Amino acid sequence: MDKRVTSVKRKTGETDIQMELNLDGIGFSKVDTGIGFFDHMLTSFAKHGFFDLEATVAGDLQVDSHHTIEDTGIVLGEAIKKALGDKKGIRRFGSFLLPMDETLVMCAIDLSGRPYLSFDLNLTVPQVGYFDTEMVREFFYAVSYSAGMNLHIKQISGENNHHIIEAAFKAFAKALDEATGPEPRLSGTVLSTKGSL
Repeated sequence: MDKRVTSVKRKTGETDIQMELNLDGIGFSKVDTGIGFFDHMLTSFAKHGFFDLEATVAGDLQVDSHHTIEDTGIVLGEAIKKALGDKKGIRRFGSFLLPMDETLVMCAIDLSGRPYLSFDLNLTVPQVGYFDTEMVREFFYAVSYSAGMNLHIKQISGENNHHIIEAAFKAFAKALDEATGPEPRLSGTVLSTKGSL
């Protein structure tokens, strides 16, 4: 399998983002979005998915966190799609059930090329730190549509909003690591009866 490393830049009137992603990394990250809790989530994503991730994000935080978080999701989705290339030899599907104290969150992924998000988290506070909790769904929506993945995130149990969000990011990382991993029995082909994804 070829090296799956990519860089993506996106600059608009609202954000300026530079990102480098290595799907076959060791979990190294260097992240600066200007939102501490979001940095923590992206760092956890990299660590638990064994992805190397460098991201520098300058957004219009004087307005709110919306554009910064959503556009980072768009760029991460683009980076995942670009790094995967033709998707030959990958497992395609991945899922993980992640516990974090009282919280249990499930994530399932199909790297089908067809975007879809099913999101079911019960978040009960408007913010964690300076991170607007309504942006969790917007982030994963942006990732799923930009990457062209079918993404399901479901809370099984949990009360603490920090735990619920962090469990979602970690479950996503573990499921994505599985889905992007090599399947030797494919012998360099794509896991689809259509012959392409």
